Amino acid sequence: MRILQLCNKFPWPLKDGAAIASTYLARALADLGSDVTLLAMNTSKHWFDTSMLPTDFGHYSDIHTVYVDNRIRPMDAFFNLFTDKSYHVERFADEEFAQKLSQILQEQQFDVIQLESLYLTPFIPVIRKYSSALIALRAHNVEHEIWERVAGNSNPLKKWYLQKITPRLKQYEVEHLNEYDLVIGISERDMAQFRQLGLKKPTAVTPIGLDCRDYEADFSSFSQPLSLSFIGSLDWMPNLEGLKWFLEEVWTPVLAPSFPELTFHVAGRTAPRWLQQLKVERVVFHGEVPSSPDFLNRHSIMVVPLLSGGGMRAKILEGMACGKVVLSTSVGMEGIDAGHRKECLLADTPQSFSDAIRWCYAQGGGLENMGHKARAFCCAHYDNREVGKRLLETYRSLRPKRPVAVES
Repeated sequence: MRILQLCNKFPWPLKDGAAIASTYLARALADLGSDVTLLAMNTSKHWFDTSMLPTDFGHYSDIHTVYVDNRIRPMDAFFNLFTDKSYHVERFADEEFAQKLSQILQEQQFDVIQLESLYLTPFIPVIRKYSSALIALRAHNVEHEIWERVAGNSNPLKKWYLQKITPRLKQYEVEHLNEYDLVIGISERDMAQFRQLGLKKPTAVTPIGLDCRDYEADFSSFSQPLSLSFIGSLDWMPNLEGLKWFLEEVWTPVLAPSFPELTFHVAGRTAPRWLQQLKVERVVFHGEVPSSPDFLNRHSIMVVPLLSGGGMRAKILEGMACGKVVLSTSVGMEGIDAGHRKECLLADTPQSFSDAIRWCYAQGGGLENMGHKARAFCCAHYDNREVGKRLLETYRSLRPKRPVAVES
C-alpha cells in the first residue's frame, strides 16, 4: 500500500507526542510492507535540520519538507479577532506547502493520504483535485477541547482571548468532520466526542504505539532515594500550565515540607525564562536533555501534572516503557487504560499527590514491581506494529473506488 503522510511539523527528533506518534506509526506501516512517503512542514517554531537525521531513519521511501513560518504575530493575532476565521488553523494554511503537495500528487499515486493533524485540513481541496486516494485524518486529540481547558486555567487576559478564538476552532473542527473518508482517533473517548459533534464517516481507534525495544528499562533507580521527574515540550501550553500548577500548589506547599529527602527534576526544550531561572528548594532544571529515556531512567517516579490536553500522552508511554512509576492526573492519563496502584498512580489534588508519594515510600523495595507492571502493560497494549497492522486492515477495507479528478 502506498501512503502519503502529511505532518504539520517534522516528526523528528522524538521530543514530543506528535513526533513520537507520527514516527512510530510510519515505521510500523513500512515494516508491514507499505511504501510511506512523508511531506512535512518544517516550521519556524519546530525547525529541524534534516541533514542531521540518524542513519536508521529509513522507513520513508521519500521525504519532502517545506519551510513554514508559523510564528504567532501579535498584530495578526489581534486583527484575527475581527474575522470569522480560526487563527489556530490560519497559521498553517501555507501556499508553498499546497504547491508542493500538488506536485507530489501529480507525479505519484497513493492509496491513502494520512493527515496527522486537523491543521492540514485546508489542503483537502488540493488532494481531491489531484488524487483519488482515501483521505484519513489521524486526530491526535480533539483540538478545540485542549484550548477550552487551557482557557479555563489561564489568567484573565489570556482566558479572554482564548475564549474569543477557541469557538472558531471548534466551529472549524466540527464543520470539516465529514470531509475526510476516515477519522482515526487516538482513544475511544476522543472518537465518542467526534460522534457527538456530528461525525458520520467511518472511524477507527489507533492509539499511539511504541517499539519497546527502543526503550531500555533501568530499574536501578528504585534502589536509590526516591526522586521525581518531569519531561515535556515547554512551549506546549498544557505542559507549562501543569508544571507551574504542580510547583506552586503541590511541590512548594505540600511535598517539599513533607518529604525532606525528595527531589524534583525537570527537563524539556524551549523553556520560558522564569523556569530557566527557577530557584526552588530541591527542584533541578536540566533544560533540553539528549535522551528522554536516559533522563527518565535516573528517577523512579515520573510526574505528569496535566490540567488540560487531549488524546494520549506519548511521554507516559515512554515512562512506562522505561519501567517508571507514572504519577499522573486523570487528565494526563486519558486514553491510557492503566489501573491506579496497578500500572500507575493517579492524583488530582495536592493532598492526593502527597498521599501517592507517601504510598510509594511505604512500598520500599516493592515499588519496583509497579515499574515492571508498567513496562509489561505498555508492551502488551501499545506495540506500534500491532497498532499499524490494525490500521492497515482498516485502510484495505475502505480502498476508494472513485476516479481521479485531475485537471489539465
